[in-house]
Amino acid sequence: MGAAGAAPAACCGPLTRETITTADAEVFARRLKALADPVRLRLVSIVAASEGQEACVCDLTEPVGLSQPTVSHHLKILTEAGYLSRSKRGTWAYYRLVPGALEAVAAPLVSV
Repeated sequence: MGAAGAAPAACCGPLTRETITTADAEVFARRLKALADPVRLRLVSIVAASEGQEACVCDLTEPVGLSQPTVSHHLKILTEAGYLSRSKRGTWAYYRLVPGALEAVAAPLVSV
């Protein structure tokens, strides 16, 4: 009990909306982990800033200063996480930002 026999004050207010489930938190954490790399953040930024929000892998190696296989590895992780889509044209792969993917990453944390 607090001073003069009063009950201690609650430290927090009640929840005002639903929270994410444990399963959703695990999926969300995996998606965030895919972005939690400086090279991957740069790649997403470059693709997002490119005309039509699409870029050829051949245009992504020089800006990040890595070899094509390393860049392709990072792009594969971003594609599997749902941030980018991939299409093949001849010998080159093109990556496009998935519409709404970046907005969706914040959705579980923002109030409705």
